[in-house]
Amino acid sequence: MGYNSQNLKDRGNMYIEDLKFSLWADFIERDYLDHEFKDLIHQKIINGATSNPSIFKNAILSSPAYKEQLLALAGLSPKEKYEAVAIYDISKAADILKPLYDSGDDGYVSIEVDPFLCDDSEATILEGKRLFSTIDRKNVMIKVPATQAGYEAMEALIASGIPVNATLIFSKAQAISCAKAFEAGMKKHGSKVDTVISIFVSRIDRALDAKLAQSGVAVSLAGIYNSAAIYNTIESMAVHGCRALFASTGVKDDSLPADYYIQKLLAYNSINTAPIDTIKAFHLSSIKTVALPISDEVIQQHFRAIKEIGIDFDAVIAKQIADGIDAFKDAFRDILESL
Repeated sequence: MGYNSQNLKDRGNMYIEDLKFSLWADFIERDYLDHEFKDLIHQKIINGATSNPSIFKNAILSSPAYKEQLLALAGLSPKEKYEAVAIYDISKAADILKPLYDSGDDGYVSIEVDPFLCDDSEATILEGKRLFSTIDRKNVMIKVPATQAGYEAMEALIASGIPVNATLIFSKAQAISCAKAFEAGMKKHGSKVDTVISIFVSRIDRALDAKLAQSGVAVSLAGIYNSAAIYNTIESMAVHGCRALFASTGVKDDSLPADYYIQKLLAYNSINTAPIDTIKAFHLSSIKTVALPISDEVIQQHFRAIKEIGIDFDAVIAKQIADGIDAFKDAFRDILESL
């Protein structure tokens, strides 16, 4: 990988080309797309975007920008209304990002399938294909949760040439299954299809840090080391067109720097998708110190310390996976009920 422990000066462009590192905004909202989003791209601070049901929930339920369109959609089902709104925003974002995509500088935006389909591979495949066809932009990634049904859907979508963002990854086993699905799908498709494996970071620390602090184990590192181990696995598998994407990288602990999870996970051939304030904090930092890879020995030592105080980390991961899917379902349900 060749970049460990080097310092890279900020070139005024958060897409660090030599490092193949990208920053994507973890935010979608209509007024933002018309204004700040364009500014961040023009300033070369971001080169992609992601969305999920929670992001759309906050946008649709809190922003007045959607009222006129929703009034025009009266008579449609709640899901039809949601899709019309989401497709409009994703299409707009894709159009704004298209010059980046055309120049090979990412330019992707993601839209997630209905999270209630997470255990139904056929329904996920049909919805993914329908969304991609309806939006009709090559720089859209279909976001699919990393469940057993999700892996089958990922393979089928990629076999159809549809870029995929595999989401809600908390374990190496999930990442391996995603990578294998990507490889199988590309073999059927016959050429490269861009993919990302979205590794969720900060939720693990929020779940563990209070107990770790009480037991004298270093805090705010479990999420980092778990993500570093998954990153090592993804890089070792070397699936063509596939990159690790670090998600859930905003901080909730005021004692941490705002850009903590970007700085700690800065890595070759990777993406970090973060809230706007987190991205801005990282942009203001003058030195970018490459943090990954971290050796397996260092990672294992930390998790041995966690095990020694009686924490079953596998159980923590299993709960995070279940809670993550439930959170997206809850957000989606809230949107539909409000519409």
